[in-house]
Amino acid sequence: MFIIFSHHLRTLIPNFLSTSSPKTLTLTLTLNHSLRFLSSYRRSNRRGVGGAGWGGGVGVASSPSLSIWRRKKELGKEGLIVAKELKRLQSSPQRLDGYIRGSVSRLLKSDLVAVLAEFQRQDQVFLCMKLYEVMRKEIWYRPDMFFYRDMLMMLAKNKMVDEVKRVWADLKGEEVLFDQHTFGDIVRAFLDSGLPKEAMKIYDEMRQSPDPPLSLPYRVILKGLVPYPELREKVKDDFLELFPGIIVYDPPEDLFEDQHWKTESEDD
Repeated sequence: MFIIFSHHLRTLIPNFLSTSSPKTLTLTLTLNHSLRFLSSYRRSNRRGVGGAGWGGGVGVASSPSLSIWRRKKELGKEGLIVAKELKRLQSSPQRLDGYIRGSVSRLLKSDLVAVLAEFQRQDQVFLCMKLYEVMRKEIWYRPDMFFYRDMLMMLAKNKMVDEVKRVWADLKGEEVLFDQHTFGDIVRAFLDSGLPKEAMKIYDEMRQSPDPPLSLPYRVILKGLVPYPELREKVKDDFLELFPGIIVYDPPEDLFEDQHWKTESEDD
């Protein structure tokens, strides 16, 4: 529809320019402005394609300056009321679902985003997953790597592996692509939460990403792998292969022995 409308505008403008009436010139400038707006709108709503693997491969990335998930999120009056009511009703599934259909779906986008961010901060996993499903059905929703990053890091913090798999499957289906820095942050979050198996699956996706590798995310991951020497050696080998000549700091060999001794002392 946008293409047909834009074509008509381009056809009309030269005809209007052939006259010298001031009113016609004003109308011509207005039409030209509308044409530029429509072209910009179409570009901003264009989605990427392709992708395979655990994380989705080539697909939709997000500009930090445009993503609603990167903006400051403040709870307004309506959002605060809804957040309190959701927490009150979470022990009653039927009433909760009815409230979500009747009230949550009517929230403004900014309020809905702010409520989700607040529940993530509070580690309200159940309510976060409810709002996660609501948002993905909204007419304004667009696949966004920051949206998925925040969900995954919250779930990792709470060791919710089944929910992680569910969210990752959705991410794959929507063909979302993480950049290298975001990959590094997510892998590190899983490592810090004691989920090395899931972290290494994400790391494997990072290795297969079409994004050019960067040294900083690898350093972030290597630091998080200090408690896992065998996995760290694997990532270290990959790092040295990708960035030959760069020195990698290795922790003292007795570091883990000291940590083990301290743990036993605290238990005693």
